[in-house]
Amino acid sequence: MPARMIPVGHILVVTIALSACMAAVSAEDAMPGAAFLKTHCAECHQGKDAAAGLDLTTLSTDLADTAVQQRWVRIIDRVHDGEMPPKDAEKPASQAVTEFVKTIGGWLRDRQQAQFVELGRVRGRRLTKRELERSLQDLLGVDIPLADQLPDEASTSTFSTIATGQAMSHFQLERHLAVVDVALDEAYRRAFSPPDELDRTLDVPQIARQNPKNRNREPEIRNDEAVIWSSGLIFYGRIPATIAPENGWYRFTVRASSLKPPESGGVWCTVRSGLCVSSAPLLAWIGAFEATPEPRTMEFEAWLPRGHMLEIRPGDVTLKKARFNGGQVGAGEGEPQDVPGVAFHEITMRRFHRGPEDEGVRQRLFGDLPVQRESRKSYQLKSESPSEDAVRLLAAFARRAFRRPVSDADLAPYVTITRQALDDGEELSTALRIGYRSLLCSPRFLYLTEAPGPLDDHALATRLSYLLTGSTPDATLIAHADAGRLRDGDVLRGEVERLLSGPGGRRFVEDFAAEWLDLDQIDFTEPDGKLFPQFDSIVQSAMLVETRTYLETMLRDNLSIAHLIDSDFTFLNSRLARFYDIDGVTGDELRRVELKPEHRRGGVLTQGAILKVTANGSNTSPVIRGVWVSERLLGEHIPPPPDNVPAIEPDIRGAKTIRELLAKHRSQDECASCHVKIDPPGFALENYDPAGRWRDKYVQLEDGRRSSGATVDAGYTLPDGREFRDAGEFRRLIVANPRKLAHNVAEQLLVYGTGAPIAFADRPVVDEIAERASADDYGFRSIVQAVVASPVFQSK
Repeated sequence: MPARMIPVGHILVVTIALSACMAAVSAEDAMPGAAFLKTHCAECHQGKDAAAGLDLTTLSTDLADTAVQQRWVRIIDRVHDGEMPPKDAEKPASQAVTEFVKTIGGWLRDRQQAQFVELGRVRGRRLTKRELERSLQDLLGVDIPLADQLPDEASTSTFSTIATGQAMSHFQLERHLAVVDVALDEAYRRAFSPPDELDRTLDVPQIARQNPKNRNREPEIRNDEAVIWSSGLIFYGRIPATIAPENGWYRFTVRASSLKPPESGGVWCTVRSGLCVSSAPLLAWIGAFEATPEPRTMEFEAWLPRGHMLEIRPGDVTLKKARFNGGQVGAGEGEPQDVPGVAFHEITMRRFHRGPEDEGVRQRLFGDLPVQRESRKSYQLKSESPSEDAVRLLAAFARRAFRRPVSDADLAPYVTITRQALDDGEELSTALRIGYRSLLCSPRFLYLTEAPGPLDDHALATRLSYLLTGSTPDATLIAHADAGRLRDGDVLRGEVERLLSGPGGRRFVEDFAAEWLDLDQIDFTEPDGKLFPQFDSIVQSAMLVETRTYLETMLRDNLSIAHLIDSDFTFLNSRLARFYDIDGVTGDELRRVELKPEHRRGGVLTQGAILKVTANGSNTSPVIRGVWVSERLLGEHIPPPPDNVPAIEPDIRGAKTIRELLAKHRSQDECASCHVKIDPPGFALENYDPAGRWRDKYVQLEDGRRSSGATVDAGYTLPDGREFRDAGEFRRLIVANPRKLAHNVAEQLLVYGTGAPIAFADRPVVDEIAERASADDYGFRSIVQAVVASPVFQSK
C-alpha cells in the first residue's frame, strides 16, 4: 500500500468513533473500533465533565495537528497497557484490545508516514549555540569561546537540537551576526599579527606578596615557600603574577605541597580564575588537586580574559579554617592557628592555542596565497589575480561552510559582493572578509540542509558529524560524501568507530549526557551548607567526571546499557570516595573502584551528579526524581498532570507523610496511571539526599542545628507487582529487562541526532535497533551503531 494512502476503513472507524452520535449501534459490528470506544470509553469520556478532560465526542481527527496526534497516541498506549478502561470498569477481551490498537494504530501510523514523505520527520533544524561555536572554530581555526555570547536555547523537554523548539528572533539574528564578526576578527588578527607568545616561570618571591608587611589576600613567604592557609576569606589565594595580559588560553604547571595535612589525607585545593576583586566576585572553575607533603606538579589549562588571574587555595569544606581580622591576612597570622595549608614552589604560565597554529588559520582563510610580513606588526596578503583568487577562495570556504558542493549559481551573490568590494578599492583580504561574513550569515550555514526522504550523502555526513562531534564534517567525512560511499554499511560503521575513537568518544559522551542527563544543570542548585556540610565544589567536579568517565567506559568497552542502572564499579578519587563513605581510595586522579553491596552504589542511577540534578538543594521529591528516572533512563513517557490536579510538594518531615499525600493523589484515576510508574523509582532513591550522600534518616534544621528526622522508607512496588525494599533491590529488578533500557537509549539518541521527537510511526524502527543491539548484550556502542544505520536517522 502506498505510504500516502489511508485505508478508508480506518477513516470510517475513527469518524464513527468520534461522532456525536456514538450510539450508532447498527455500525458497531462492522466497525470494531467504534464499538470499542462506545462500549468501554464513551461513558466516562464525553461532555464537559469528561474524565481527564478527554471528550471523545469533540476530539479532532485532524492529524496534521501534532497535539491531536499526541492525544491519539496516548489513547492507544493506555488501552494497550491496560490502564484504560480503569480497574473498576468491565475489562474488554484481549482480542478486542488487540483489534482496536491495530486499527487505530494503523490509521495513525499511515498518516504520519504520509507526512514524513511530504515534509520529513524534522522541520528546519538550525545549529545550536554549542554547534555554532564549534563550527566557527573549525572553519576558521580559532579557539576563542563563542557560545556564551549567544542567547540561551529555548527550554524543551530534553534536547536543544529539537527543531520545533528552536526559536529564531531578531535578537538571535543580531547575536549571530555579532558572533560571526568576533570569530572573523580573531581569525584575521591571528593571520596578520605575530604569534601569541607568553612564557613565565614564577618562583616563590614572584608568587608571594611583594611587600611582606602588607596585609592582603596573596600568598606569604614562610620558610622559602609561598603559603596559603585554609580559610573562608574570599579571594584569599589570588596570585597577581598570573594576570593574563590578553584574552587567551593559558597552560599552568603548579608545583605545590601540603602543610599540616588532615588525617583524612592531603589538602584538597581549588583552582579558579577571575578578577579577584570585590566588584567582580564571580570566579570560573578550572580544577582541583590534592596537595601532599611531598611536592607534586599539576597541570591546568584555562581560558583567561584579560586582567583575570588565578586563585589557588585549600577548598575542602571539611578542613579546619583559620580566622583573620579585618578581611586581610598578615605574614605569620595563619601558622599558629594549626590549620592546613598549601605551599607553592613554582608556577609556570604559557599561552597556547587549541587547534591550528597561525599558519593553519591563514590556510583556512587564504589557501595557498602567501601572507608576507611587511614589518614587525604588519602583514600583507599577496595575489597576482585578486578577482580570480577571490572566487576560488570563496568557493572553497562555501563548500566547507555549507557542508556540501556549491553551484556557481549558489555562489554568485557572494562573488558579486566580494568583487564589488575589490572594485571599491578594498584589499583582497578585506573583500574576502566581506564575502566570508555573508556566507556565515546564510541560512545554508545556520540551518541543516535536508530534503524530504532519505538523506543524500552530504546531509548524512553532516547529521553524523553533528551527532558524534557537535561540529561540521571533517575532511575524511567530506571525502566519503563526495565519493557517495556513506551509504555503504561498512564505510558508515567505520566512520562511527573513527569519530568515537580517542578523545572523540569523550566529547560525544559529554555533549550527549549534558542534555540527556541534565548534567549541564548541575550548577542550577546548591545544597544547603547547614544541612549538607560535606558537599563542596571539589565534590561536585569529581561527580561530573565520575559520570562522564563511566559513560565513556561504557561506550569504549561496549558495555551493556544495563550498567546505567546497576554495576559493580565506578570511578572515584579520594575526595569523592570520602564523600560517599568508601574507604581505601587515595590520590586526586579518578580511578576505577570495585563496589561492594555495603557501598550502596551502582550504575549512573546512584552517582552523585544524577542525584544532585534531580533534587532542589534542600530536599528531595519522589515525584521529581521519579519522573526524571522514568523519562531519562527507563523510557516511560510521563504526560503533564491535568490542570485541575494540585502538585505534591516535597516534605522532609518523613517518608510516611509524603506517602500519605501520594496515596491520596493516586486515588484519582487521572493520576494513578502515571504515579504507578513515577513513584517506584522516586521512592527507591529516597535514601540519597539532595547532595548525593546516603541517609538512613531525613535531616532537618532545628534552631539552626542539624537533627535527625524520620527514618527513610525506600520500599515500594513496581507496576507489575514486584516489590523492593531499597535502591539495591530496585536496581536488580530493573536490569532484568535490559531491552527496555536499550529501547530508551535508542530513542534518546535518535531525538538528539535527528532533531525530532520519536513519532508513533518510528516505534518499529526503535524496536529493530534494540533487537540489533541484543546480539551484543545491548552494548552502548552497538546501540549507537544501530541508531546511525537506521532509516529514521538516515531520513529527514
